[in-house]
Amino acid sequence: MNFIGADSTFEDARTVIFGAPYDSTTSFRPGTRFGPAAMRSESFGIETYSMYQDKDLADVRVHDVGDLELPFGAPDRALEMIEDESGRILDAGKIPFLLGGEHLVTLGSVRAAFKRYPDLCIVHFDAHADLREDYLGVKLSHACVMRRCHDLVGDGRIWQFGIRSGTCEERQFMRDGHVATQLFSSTMLPDAVKTIGPEVPVYLTVDLDVIDPSEFPGTGTQEAGGLAFRQLLGDLFHVLKNLNVVALDNVELSPPLDNTGRSTALACKLLREEILALNLKGTC
Repeated sequence: MNFIGADSTFEDARTVIFGAPYDSTTSFRPGTRFGPAAMRSESFGIETYSMYQDKDLADVRVHDVGDLELPFGAPDRALEMIEDESGRILDAGKIPFLLGGEHLVTLGSVRAAFKRYPDLCIVHFDAHADLREDYLGVKLSHACVMRRCHDLVGDGRIWQFGIRSGTCEERQFMRDGHVATQLFSSTMLPDAVKTIGPEVPVYLTVDLDVIDPSEFPGTGTQEAGGLAFRQLLGDLFHVLKNLNVVALDNVELSPPLDNTGRSTALACKLLREEILALNLKGTC
């Protein structure tokens, strides 16, 4: 089953969706491995048409290749497979849109983008800093994913928004200027967009727990005080319409943790809007 409206062939598509149903390094409540499949099935509860953008998924070229079959408990191999798939999509001249899964899956796609764009920047929305050097002695963890990305791209290449949870050591890493982090909100996003500029290749990663749990309870590590859906949507429009986004992901939806289904419905609507905003730039 494809995500609603993702009916183009791979050859014709401009944006290509693929899922990474992986959550073996989850540190609290698991279940994000079920996120991509749930988004596909529940997407048929929303419209292909967006009233936010006055555009329809039927008018853009998007393809859904389905989920990777990842080896549970083997993060190194899982990341290799994600990197290979994202690289295949990039090499075909298309934009890979990764659906998680836990946030560690982002690293595989970032590796692929960084190999092709060595001046890559990362725009990161999240409740958690994810800047730990290791988690319980393990360096490949969803709690360390942005630190591993920093290992690739280096200082001054990561902008974080909505962060409201982390360790003292992570806070010091921010203060030392390795990454640009705005705590609790995203009001400085326009300044970051101006600093990055329209030509620099950008990887956009959205950990859905950046949204307040009153609107999005279906995630493994809820943090009070998050962004509202409409606020995040406006932020993503600003990024996608003004920056050169070459790859992106949405991660950390855990459908079993929200039996109302509203978290999955929100994730579906957000994905629809991001796809349309991507395709508003240039030829659809």
